[in-house]
Amino acid sequence: MALYLIGAGLYSEKDITIRGLELLKRSDEILLEGYTSVSSIDLKKLEQMCGRKVRLVDRDLMEQGSSEILKNARNKNVSILIVGDPLSATTHFSLIEEAELNGIKTEIVHNASVITAVGITGLQLYKFGKITSIPFPSEKYEIETPYEVLAENLSIRAHTLMLLDLNPQQKKFLTANQAIEYMLNLEEKKGKGIFRRETKIVVCARLGSPDFTVRYGRADSLISEDFGSPPHCIIVPSQLHFTEEENLKKWEI
Repeated sequence: MALYLIGAGLYSEKDITIRGLELLKRSDEILLEGYTSVSSIDLKKLEQMCGRKVRLVDRDLMEQGSSEILKNARNKNVSILIVGDPLSATTHFSLIEEAELNGIKTEIVHNASVITAVGITGLQLYKFGKITSIPFPSEKYEIETPYEVLAENLSIRAHTLMLLDLNPQQKKFLTANQAIEYMLNLEEKKGKGIFRRETKIVVCARLGSPDFTVRYGRADSLISEDFGSPPHCIIVPSQLHFTEEENLKKWEI
């Protein structure tokens, strides 16, 4: 008996790998994790593909109910299907460690994630630095971490990928427009000159889908653009190689 963590890719049930599908067909229980990202997976089509019922699970079960998952994996094959790559979220790695400590066999099937999909922009992936997240705005406090990470990455001439907060269960998604405003507010507060209105950034939406969007331009121009449905992310480029400059012209507004 085993616990399988299977990447679902970035768009639909058709992005699941052949190896992943084979494990799903062998599974006694399939859980579809639906809180760390959003996709267009059709639950009924997915069930037809693997010939099994699929249960949509939330953060509470994955984080507080891990004992239930592991208990089931002792006696049967349990698959957790995760949008993107299984190890993009620390929650899932913790589950693997817990399973192995309890003598439960684990297997991981990797897939595409936003971390690699940003290559469509033409920026060189090995030049990216630490990834950061921009949270939903709060009246009580303003998290400065994304600004500090940006400053750190720029100091070593590394690009910065900023992932945007989301809560699929409540259908809440931070837009790139809100994220730009958040960073401009931090710039006004911190004053390091690293995310000004004239700073050129890249906005990506729905990477991995047929209708993905990429835009490159000044922050004050992109803040009023309509990027369509989520998920969105932002990239702040550092020093560009001439080939990156040429590649970005394709997306420039």
